[in-house]
Amino acid sequence: MILHSHRIPDWIARNTRVLDLGCGNGDLLAQLVKSHQIDALGLELDPKKIATCLDQGLSVIQQDLNSDLSNFNDQQFDTVIMTQTLQAVRRPDLVLSEMLRVGREAIVTFPNFAYIRNRMQLGLSGHMPVNPQLPNPWYDTPNIHLSTFHDFEELCRTISIKILGRDTSNLSGKQTWFGKVWPNLFGEVAVYRLTKES
Repeated sequence: MILHSHRIPDWIARNTRVLDLGCGNGDLLAQLVKSHQIDALGLELDPKKIATCLDQGLSVIQQDLNSDLSNFNDQQFDTVIMTQTLQAVRRPDLVLSEMLRVGREAIVTFPNFAYIRNRMQLGLSGHMPVNPQLPNPWYDTPNIHLSTFHDFEELCRTISIKILGRDTSNLSGKQTWFGKVWPNLFGEVAVYRLTKES
């Protein structure tokens, strides 16, 4: 299980409005409500996960992230978060643009397909990687747009998104020295803080 990066709370200001896309069981939102006193809202599709969020006292809306966020106004939130979900949506470019329409900043995390373990598994076995970072076989995975640090940064340039911060983490949510120095090779999880180019 991939935990949330230690960096995310550092990038959230206290007493701000935060939208979490694909909020899951609401663990990150609940943590931020407690530590940062945020005004939190989550979007989630799975009814069981929604129920868990509601049990924690969180506000959550059932919504498919492949649909646009037209039910929200421009700049309605200070920060929009999407953790470990970007690779599972049909059009990541459109989702990123919508995130930065409804929020001043966005924080996204996704598995780095160029991580050394994935490269070795693909190169040595000739098969798509299956490991703790990417646990599902290729024919039964929610991941439809796997990417790397380099791919993501190229997309940001293409759609005029400014990168305010970049970090890496391992599967326990911690940063490693190798991941910091060579993120595209040793970073298991990519963590980005974004805003629109002015």
